[in-house]
Amino acid sequence: MVDQNLIWILFFVFIIAMLALDLGFFNRKAHEIKAKEAVKMWLFWVALAVIFNILVWYWYGGEKALEFTTGYVMEEALSVDNMFVFILIFSYFAVPKEDHHKVLFYGVLGALLFRGLFIFAGIAVVQQFDWVIYIFGAFLIFTAIKIAIKKEDAEVHPDHNIVVRGFRKVFRVTENYEGSKFFVWKKEILMATPLFVALLVVETTDIVFAVDSVPAIIAITQDPFIVYTSNAFAILGLRSLYFLLASVMGLFCYLKYGLAAILAFVGTKMLLASFIHIPVILSLLVIVGILVVTILASLIKNRGKKACPPPEHVN
Repeated sequence: MVDQNLIWILFFVFIIAMLALDLGFFNRKAHEIKAKEAVKMWLFWVALAVIFNILVWYWYGGEKALEFTTGYVMEEALSVDNMFVFILIFSYFAVPKEDHHKVLFYGVLGALLFRGLFIFAGIAVVQQFDWVIYIFGAFLIFTAIKIAIKKEDAEVHPDHNIVVRGFRKVFRVTENYEGSKFFVWKKEILMATPLFVALLVVETTDIVFAVDSVPAIIAITQDPFIVYTSNAFAILGLRSLYFLLASVMGLFCYLKYGLAAILAFVGTKMLLASFIHIPVILSLLVIVGILVVTILASLIKNRGKKACPPPEHVN
């Protein structure tokens, strides 16, 4: 019999080791990450997710492995839309390209922590109160409608962020960047840099994203181990996905409709859970199918041209 506690420990040790290797070896020196390097990074994290999923299949069987795959693919899909917001945040703060990786790296650390809190709290509530699943389902459908009908907006206002406003009341912030530092001492006063403020915005934005993604994956499975690990591996590949997609984000004109369709499907699955059982394999096929149709439709519309390129500047 598999020792669940041991597997949890090994998982966290592995994640910490990979993050240490990433920051301490592969990206020890701040530099701009080009598309070729981003592809290698992304394939590396995808390969790790595949290997881990094979272990899940060995430990828990095919059904759990399928749940992991579905959760991972869905989280990766929902993360693509988040990339556009990160582009706006980095543009707003004029973050040097060589520091993008550092901000996203520490953003991932925070995301792993907060996603864990959201996941375990969400699963505990659902298991204690069955009717909460219907609230989650309705919320996801509402979110899907909002995504589908919202107008494209190239503005982001970090100064309206309550966390940033509170932080500025406690800490003084330097006017300029101080290399890759988050904090510096000036005239015996500890001051934050704009780089740390950008990190705060990225972190709080990810918390908002989690409000959508956590209920979505709970609709696939309520196994805490599968939910958290699939989320974790998707988040770990988030940085390389950002560098990979940042330059071609404008090609995916119909992306928001695909993501809206995925959330609507998952929300409907939650609402019908007591009446209709939708197998995990069917959920995976629907999610992948929506992504394929969305990507193909976008490429057909563009036909090699950037019909809806990302904004070059932010107001």
